[in-house]
Amino acid sequence: MTYFSKSLLAATFLAGAVQAQQTDLTIALQLEPPHLDPTSAAAGAIDSVLYTNVFEGLTKFTETGAVVPGLASRWDISDDGLTYTFHLASGVTFHDGTTMDAEDVKFSLDRARADDSANAQKALFAGISDVTVVDPQTVKVTLSSPDGNFLFNMAWGDAVIVAAESIEGIKQTPIGTGPFKFDQWVQGDRIELSQNDAYWGTKPALTKATFKFISDPTAAFAAMMAQDVDAFAGFPAPENLPMFEADPRFKVLVGSTEGETILSTNNKMPPLDNVLVREAISHAIDRQAIIDGAMFGLGTPIGTHFAPHNPAYVDLTGKSAYDPARAKELLAEAGLPDGFTTTLKLPPPSYARRGGEIIAAQLREVGIETEISNLEWAQWLEEVFRGKDFGLTIVSHTEPFDIGIYARPDYYFQYDNPAFQDLITELTGTTDPEARKALLATAQETISNDYVNGYLFQLAFPTIADARLDGLWQNAPTQATDLTKVHWMQ
Repeated sequence: MTYFSKSLLAATFLAGAVQAQQTDLTIALQLEPPHLDPTSAAAGAIDSVLYTNVFEGLTKFTETGAVVPGLASRWDISDDGLTYTFHLASGVTFHDGTTMDAEDVKFSLDRARADDSANAQKALFAGISDVTVVDPQTVKVTLSSPDGNFLFNMAWGDAVIVAAESIEGIKQTPIGTGPFKFDQWVQGDRIELSQNDAYWGTKPALTKATFKFISDPTAAFAAMMAQDVDAFAGFPAPENLPMFEADPRFKVLVGSTEGETILSTNNKMPPLDNVLVREAISHAIDRQAIIDGAMFGLGTPIGTHFAPHNPAYVDLTGKSAYDPARAKELLAEAGLPDGFTTTLKLPPPSYARRGGEIIAAQLREVGIETEISNLEWAQWLEEVFRGKDFGLTIVSHTEPFDIGIYARPDYYFQYDNPAFQDLITELTGTTDPEARKALLATAQETISNDYVNGYLFQLAFPTIADARLDGLWQNAPTQATDLTKVHWMQ
């Protein structure tokens, strides 16, 4: 019989512990979701936690913004472009053990396009005329007219597949098909996920993931420096990035987003319903001062609602160049030589709160006074997005390729231009790349000429992570924290 000393046993145990691969992750986000149903709210914070992790769609976005198969392993498109036949991946189950099949796809799409749908992006489904179950693994979607964006639209978080059996409790207990299943939500603090042992695809390396919500930039810096969290996606204090870059414990990833950050304007509220007033506001704003003051230099100036990294982007920043004297002239021309007062309702993100103070000061210089209200997301969604009770607000629209929202007169900034609506209808039915590019240029120029909103900057996406962590998205083509390929390096 061989005997080992206690010290040797202890050393052996410690060596094994050091070599053990870490499989849990605590990642921080600034914004907490208002609830957990991505198919019935405009809050991108829901997708930040659940997209691809818990819920999946027929197609999905990669980090590059490419659209790839999701729950649909492949699809056929009819010659006339009206019928999409989706062939579903086999062996897919929901987290409650029920089978995901074509009936669930039909339920999800029919629910999203129904007259009483609460889907924030209901327009994505407006072109669907029929959804037919061919067999359990095959579903046929018929469109009323060809739509060059259809597969793209099906990759949005608003188009994930849900089940009739679990829909009633989805806002508090989300049940999807993804590689992680929901464990618990401690409101005001964290959401916990764990690996889905029955996942139909490639299982993630992580066995447990905790999303920690830290809204205050100072607290975010402290938590990261103390390594109380392993990563912070969308770090809200860009002024601190140089300190993390100089610390070997961390890596800093700065990527691009689809987030057009705008001074959203209520186009039906006097005097903001006057294009001269909206133009005056645009010339009163010094974009670079906002980028420098609120984002510490992180951000790309924009002059329309379109991402600068898109090949079809047109640089229209010159149309709304900073010119306070011109702003005052326009106000006088609009019959408001002494200016006016309006509301400025700000959601929680630091770009909005910090940017709002800067913009309020800039507007004051030309005679426009703003009554600032700091709102939590639930309040903002109720008052601004749904209630349209605002004059101005600041928000980053992180949905991909979303210029089509300007063709929706009932959207919260209430821009109603029939010519623009016809333009988007034509774009939807166009598949030729060059023709689409030309139409997109016209669309960008139209909303820039109408000064629908104050176009500020394209939101950058800084992430701070433990230096040993790999697989996080650097760019954010959609508002997601995809953990499917995240792992710890030895």
